[in-house]
Amino acid sequence: MLTIDPFVAGESRPSADRGVLADVHGEPLADVGLAPRLAAQAAVNRLRRSADGLPPEPEVFRTAARLFATAELDGESADAYVHRTVRGTGLASTTVRRALTDMATEIEELPATAAADLPAAQLRPTHRVHRAPSGRVFTAVMASNHPLPHASWVQPLYHGYSVAVRPGSRDPFTPRRLAAALLSAGLPPEKLAFLPSPHAVGSFLLNAADRGIIYGNEQAVSTWTDHARVATRGPGRSRALLDVPLTDALLDHLTTSAAFDGGTRCTNLSAVLTSNAVHDTAAALAERLARVPVLPVAEPESVLLVVGRERADALRRQMAKLATELTDHSSPLYGDDFLVDLGDGSFLPRPMVLAADRADHPAVGTELAFPFVVVAPWSPADGIAPLRPSLVLNLLTDNAAITGQALLDPSVRKITDGAVLPWDLVPGMPHDGNYTEFLLDAKGVVTPAG
Repeated sequence: MLTIDPFVAGESRPSADRGVLADVHGEPLADVGLAPRLAAQAAVNRLRRSADGLPPEPEVFRTAARLFATAELDGESADAYVHRTVRGTGLASTTVRRALTDMATEIEELPATAAADLPAAQLRPTHRVHRAPSGRVFTAVMASNHPLPHASWVQPLYHGYSVAVRPGSRDPFTPRRLAAALLSAGLPPEKLAFLPSPHAVGSFLLNAADRGIIYGNEQAVSTWTDHARVATRGPGRSRALLDVPLTDALLDHLTTSAAFDGGTRCTNLSAVLTSNAVHDTAAALAERLARVPVLPVAEPESVLLVVGRERADALRRQMAKLATELTDHSSPLYGDDFLVDLGDGSFLPRPMVLAADRADHPAVGTELAFPFVVVAPWSPADGIAPLRPSLVLNLLTDNAAITGQALLDPSVRKITDGAVLPWDLVPGMPHDGNYTEFLLDAKGVVTPAG
């Protein structure tokens, strides 16, 4: 069993407060030292004492990206990392391997992202804009649904912050490996702290920092929604407006949007609003999603995640409640249970599609950590209201008026037009606002002419 302890400024800080991380089979996977509040306070003080706001050399991040994706770090190979993360999170191995390369690419693209996110700095020969970190210490409170969001705390490091990371309870492995890659690449150790800790300590760390980000469910992020210093990344509630005939190609598109990476991304589709026949649409999508293969997570073709018995029981209760309010188009395709008992203590949730009888049904926008979609009716008279809030709104429509309304609506964070996947990004494309501008302050600099 792997032993994981907090570390601050490159130094391990073993903790007497410990917890055993069980894998999805219920077997012990890691012995995790938990930083209590006093240790967290000491870590923040240590980071702040040495914080200088100076960005590390760009080569540090290029090297770290390569090491993270391929190297043996702290005695752990990339394959061993994938194996542990799969066991801890239940994600398919293909999802975790893809995250290794995707995160490496995202880190390598940090210079391009910063350049694309910010307007030109030189306004005139004598007038320019200088951008510097909005503070010295940054806190990242992470979840365990997917490894890729961990790139979000590398970006503050790139801009000169010192960073404290509180990992998700099921995935301390990704930030531990990423930190090892950065330190091996030459990141000054005093810029980083890794602090597995209880939820209350995560809140303390956010309050103690100058800027921060938190990932989690509605309950986890709601406290921070109106805090200007904290970026929140909660349920995405990504939706599609289907206002054209449903073709095989669009069914494939909607299926991929819902089921990619096992439905664990915040950008996965969770609601379809349609002017077509609701139950026909839901039945067609349910049938197509039922074709997603049921495979052990270690198989190369695996897509769907697995969960432990406790999470499986919670999902079963939640689906039973929803089925009393909505029409279930998936369960009849599976027999008795949408949860496949794998016989090893773990369960595989198969995709679920339910239909609502009205666009404003409270279940529209429900987001679960597996492929789950609610289909509901929509007409032009409904306007933009049923389509918000949405991290990504996929517009499958020729209605120019609704496109214009979506562009003006502040609760719609990104729009994809046509059969474009929700996570399609290039450097400079906002994900949930301009993150670089959140991290930096702009200062005017004027110099003498000539």
